[in-house]
Amino acid sequence: MPTIAVTGKGGTGKTTFAALLIKYLSTQSSTILAVDADPNSNLNERLGLSVEQTIGRLREDLLKESLPAGVPKNELIEYQIRLALIEGDKFDLVVMGQPEGPGCYCYINSVLRDVIDRLSNNYNYVVIDNEAGMEHLSRRTTRDVDMLFIMSDATKLGIITASRIKKLSEDLNITIGKAYLVLNELRDDIPDSIKNQIVQEGLDLIGVIPADNLIENYAVQGRSLLELPGDSTAFKAVIEIAKQSILS
Repeated sequence: MPTIAVTGKGGTGKTTFAALLIKYLSTQSSTILAVDADPNSNLNERLGLSVEQTIGRLREDLLKESLPAGVPKNELIEYQIRLALIEGDKFDLVVMGQPEGPGCYCYINSVLRDVIDRLSNNYNYVVIDNEAGMEHLSRRTTRDVDMLFIMSDATKLGIITASRIKKLSEDLNITIGKAYLVLNELRDDIPDSIKNQIVQEGLDLIGVIPADNLIENYAVQGRSLLELPGDSTAFKAVIEIAKQSILS
């Protein structure tokens, strides 16, 4: 059961990439657990799902409320998480939500990790749309990662940021199998200077996603990317990336 995480600085299209990855994997007779781990993300909107409960809100409620007598805390938390699970046709979604406030969350975080790990075993893939700082990974509320996709634009600053994210992931107390760079929204060929910089930074470029007007139009209209036609250039690029990495 591979766990796939997508990260990158804001505006690099990581949520769009995660949604298109889920769209493709769901056509491969695969069951998927999607995890929205970015407080500023809108993965649910990209997937056409509404959200009523988040793990962050659940965590706050569990600290504020008194637990029923005789009910083990871990069982109550697991029950609440399953209620927060948003079910789709071929994938389910859990939303981590905003960072918690002051207080000790060590025990609850530990239980959350264990419950999500158990949930993950019921799926062929876990796809995590992560924030750039990867706070949820460092808190270990998500499991170790088999594949990390780092999104960037084709600029010097973008590549430097991608390199820093890769180094940060290596410093965290988690295991990451493979880390790949993905260049997004390209309108021209990659400049030679950027190609050289990618090599110098030790990044593994797995693919390039061209700018796609369909993606922009769907965002403006608030339409789910699951409705995107198969001839979308961005979607076809994501399919090729998946074939070269996840399905290889």
